[in-house]
Amino acid sequence: MTVLIPRRIADFADWLDAEFRAGEGHAIRMEDHLSNDEYEVRAELPGVDPAKDVDVTVEGDVLSIHAERREHAKAGGRSEFRYGRLERSVRLPRNADAEHITAGYVDGVLSVKVPLTALEPSGRKIEVSGGGDQASQKSVAGESAGSEE
Repeated sequence: MTVLIPRRIADFADWLDAEFRAGEGHAIRMEDHLSNDEYEVRAELPGVDPAKDVDVTVEGDVLSIHAERREHAKAGGRSEFRYGRLERSVRLPRNADAEHITAGYVDGVLSVKVPLTALEPSGRKIEVSGGGDQASQKSVAGESAGSEE
């Protein structure tokens, strides 16, 4: 009975992943960190060959990670490992420098570093036209009212 409960929980988690994932592959577990000068994404990708099985791309302001974990055929037994296509996409910050993104893979973790440029002010100041101070505004209003009489 003690083995059955964890097995049922694992089956339920697999069902959730299969029913609610977007796209063709499994979601990649990841974490990200944003500082003043860099945005870093770290993705769990154990058991893949980064040179053959991992693609990192940028299209517009979206960073995408695609990987494939190949199944090693073994007779009998049971496996809870996820095989096949893995994918995840994240929107980059507005000031991401897409031309200088770097990626590295160590101990089953892919680290993608996105340098950030200084933020350009996106708005502009609008000058407000009008007269001087409130006292001159009142006198102009008073003169207008007096001239109507």
